[in-house]
Amino acid sequence: MADLVPLPATALRKHCTPDSLGFDTTEALADHAGDLGQERAVEAIRFGLAMGHTGYHVFVLGEAGSGKHATTFRLLRERAASEPVPPDLCYLHNFDESLKPRLLTLPAGRGAALRAHMQTFIRDLGPALAAALDSDAHSERVEALQNAHKAREEGALRELGQACAAEQISLLQTPEGFVFAPIRDGEVMSPEAFEALPEAERDQIEARVTAWSEKLEDLLNDFPGWRKAVRESIERAEHEVLGPAVSHLLREVREAHADLPEVLAFVDAVQHDVLDSAIKGTMLEEDEDDVSEPEESTRYHRYQVKLLVDHSASQGAPVVFENNPGYGNLIGRIEHVVQQGNQVSHFNLIRAGALHRANGGYLVLDAERLLSQPFAWEGLKRCLRAGEIRIEPPAEAQGWSGALTLEPQAVPSALKVVLIGDRDVYYLLMEHDPEFADLFKVAADFNDDLPRTPENEREYARLIALLVRSAGLLPFDSSGVARLVEEASRLAEDSGRLSLNTRSLSDLMREADHHARLKRRDTSTRVEVEDALAARVRRCSRYPTRVRESILDGTTLISTDGERAGQINGLVVVELAGERFGHPVRITATVRMGEGDVVDIERETELGGAIHSKGVLILSAFLAARYARHQPLSLSASLVFEQSYAPVEGDSASLAELCALLSALTQIPIQQRFAITGSVNQFGEVQVIGGVNEKIEGFFDLCSARGLDGSHGVVIPAASVRHLMLREDVVQAAAAGRFHIHAVSTVDEAMTVLTGVEAGEPDAKGVIPKGTLNHKVATVLAEMTAARHAYADGEGSAGSRQHRRRHGV
Repeated sequence: MADLVPLPATALRKHCTPDSLGFDTTEALADHAGDLGQERAVEAIRFGLAMGHTGYHVFVLGEAGSGKHATTFRLLRERAASEPVPPDLCYLHNFDESLKPRLLTLPAGRGAALRAHMQTFIRDLGPALAAALDSDAHSERVEALQNAHKAREEGALRELGQACAAEQISLLQTPEGFVFAPIRDGEVMSPEAFEALPEAERDQIEARVTAWSEKLEDLLNDFPGWRKAVRESIERAEHEVLGPAVSHLLREVREAHADLPEVLAFVDAVQHDVLDSAIKGTMLEEDEDDVSEPEESTRYHRYQVKLLVDHSASQGAPVVFENNPGYGNLIGRIEHVVQQGNQVSHFNLIRAGALHRANGGYLVLDAERLLSQPFAWEGLKRCLRAGEIRIEPPAEAQGWSGALTLEPQAVPSALKVVLIGDRDVYYLLMEHDPEFADLFKVAADFNDDLPRTPENEREYARLIALLVRSAGLLPFDSSGVARLVEEASRLAEDSGRLSLNTRSLSDLMREADHHARLKRRDTSTRVEVEDALAARVRRCSRYPTRVRESILDGTTLISTDGERAGQINGLVVVELAGERFGHPVRITATVRMGEGDVVDIERETELGGAIHSKGVLILSAFLAARYARHQPLSLSASLVFEQSYAPVEGDSASLAELCALLSALTQIPIQQRFAITGSVNQFGEVQVIGGVNEKIEGFFDLCSARGLDGSHGVVIPAASVRHLMLREDVVQAAAAGRFHIHAVSTVDEAMTVLTGVEAGEPDAKGVIPKGTLNHKVATVLAEMTAARHAYADGEGSAGSRQHRRRHGV
């Protein structure tokens, strides 16, 4: 049996001495890079960013507050600064298919220049066209062409009239058109006079009128051709007068972008469309259709350049973080405007998404926010698989809608996506999404803590100096940093490690800074850190205070003195809003003769979780394996958490339950001045548990409220000793002998501490010394087995006698 003296006070908390840090205040320290203890994750991120093959996107995973975002952005910016600036992305009107805007990629900064040139062109285009068409020379030329055409038509009609007059037929023009009428003595005959003529003469006149009508019809049929020729002549004249004007306006654009063939092709298309539209008069029609809209958005909008992504001010590759990764914000969208009750759109209403802005660089997304947005995750995967960014509404993307909309030309994608999330999200995606592993081949897993060595403590101080400067806080002196180091070990729940949860550490530093400023101090010291921790405890103390008051006033039954068989003080931890509190809970056990079953009342009432139920089954197996190898386990037992009305989970009470069960079986009382925590395996070995500091402190607070008399203590697993970072008041009470912490490795050691009775170990022959706990257990179980056999034999004999009486034997 091991020596079961209490742990020394030095084992209850590992202090950090300010002198070991080697500085006065954080002002004397150089900033840390911010990736302390994350060498493996940093290597993975750099590997993923350097891999140019498809599918090597990066998923950064780790606990919240571990510095994932800060480290990731630092590495991305370092790499992006040395990479080339990606090209500008523009959309142009497609003069062949207006619903399919064309993509134009230009060197960085050239997109804004082209847009400015085209805006200047649009601004000057209307006045230039009007001036060219209103010039005297052009007006005279058009008038001459029109006059010549008019004279030709009039001359042809006049010649026809003169020719028919020679045959006594006159050509007359009426409101209804041209008609022929006979004449006599130079005058048009009246209808009465014509009817008075002999029939033969009338027939001759009608025949001549019919012949001349046919000639008139042939002449009128020639008029459309003549008019078409005139229009073509006028169009040629307009083309000749407008061509130089438009060329002059576009000359600056051509000269500025002479090295870009795609821009020159666009300029040619614009010039052709301007001339064609101006000559056909469609621009005038557009202007008359909606004069309320500005000219740039209606009359000449198709000549604009939609600058989708502008890199004129960029340096290096872009690093984009999309805080709201909805489908439209990620993929881009096509907006609409309402005109005369109808929704219309054009290429100027295309809006870029985060993928466009990050193209040629890096896109950072929060995995959980991405997955919570409809269609966003599928849209991102589709882009990464296809190697292009295609802007299309979700309905069209899923094939649900046949509505007519724009189909912008897809943008070839060349970017690296970095998802940041917790481990649960990563493993869920790996398990349930087959495409995830093909697209995100690199996992950068951030550590939660690092070993606490003197060297790492000094590096941790540099990290604190970085956080101080980043948040604009007062410097921390060495005592304040030493206290923060100790708190980092408590956050890690391990005196030999330091938590890398910089978020919690930063919050504590800000609160300490607040207290230092209230005191008008120049630095934050250990005192201010202690003040901040104490204030935080007070803010969150409602629940633990109510629980302790309930125990003190007797509402919740917890004994801290005396002794009782089958009753023990277990310890539980409650986590509320990120804060953890420990308090004792009474566990009781009852034993009776039975068939070897241990009833877990928590499980029977569906208040026990799976892990708790597992712990009860393990202790049942331990009892059977140790005490009933050669005989049936002839007992029935019940275990329960008294006055517990909430679900119970975890196996950290299995040691307490086993001790209560052994006490109830042997009727050896457990001293109530102790509380105990720990899990147990099938061999009776005590295993490590979580929340050991909070559990000890919860029982200590109760005992302090009732009055410490030097007898109170807590029994914990020996494996949990390295996790101890208890409060200073607990450590001081232990140093003064007013409170004790016992570490045990087996259930035998635990029972020895709790009952004061030696457990007893069997000798080489398997004989257990009399008067020990294990001997008492074996004796009681043997008596139960004998009693059970006697009861069974008695039932059997009684049954035989009844059988004989019934049959007259």
